[in-house]
Amino acid sequence: MTRTIWLNPERVNKTLAFPSSQTLAAAHRRLGRTFLTNLGRSGISRESSRSIRRYTGMGSDSENEKSVKERKKLMAVAPIAKPLAGKKLCKRSLKLVRRAAEAKCLKRGVKEVVKSVRRGQKGLCIIAGNISPIDVITHVPILLEEADIPYIYVPSKEDLAVAGVTKRPTCCVLITTKPTKGELTQDVQEKLQSDYNQVVADVKELTASLF
Repeated sequence: MTRTIWLNPERVNKTLAFPSSQTLAAAHRRLGRTFLTNLGRSGISRESSRSIRRYTGMGSDSENEKSVKERKKLMAVAPIAKPLAGKKLCKRSLKLVRRAAEAKCLKRGVKEVVKSVRRGQKGLCIIAGNISPIDVITHVPILLEEADIPYIYVPSKEDLAVAGVTKRPTCCVLITTKPTKGELTQDVQEKLQSDYNQVVADVKELTASLF
């Protein structure tokens, strides 16, 4: 004799409820950490471990937060921000800004940059790509091109301000190889000139590939 069992749909749905995407992501991270820990105990190298993290998406929470922040920075960049520095060139450019600021070979802000260019000063201009409204700096690239001064955009005005040793977000800076007053020591001058030449060469190469 066949028996028919009727089930309550509401109770079945509660019992067989599927986990949320957040729960699955958390379980995925736990499994990834356990997997990498076991590999570490087996003697796997750090480079191999990093490669596994990168290709499987099992990075740490701090790495995930950094990638999210980087994506947000790029999303805030204006469409006209070209040429835009890549990750390596951006790092080199900001390092050069910091070195120029310490050597007092840096002009900060739109007014100072425009004034220096009109006075005939040469150098390298770094412009922030997340300025709003963008009209604040739209005239700067035209002025730089007329003066034959290379320029490059970086994603963040905040990062540009930190590199320029100033607390306020900076729209643009002009890097020169000679200070406004005084003279640099030979060691400082050589390091600044070397970094400057490298970044300018990379900027010109990037610009030539775009236009």
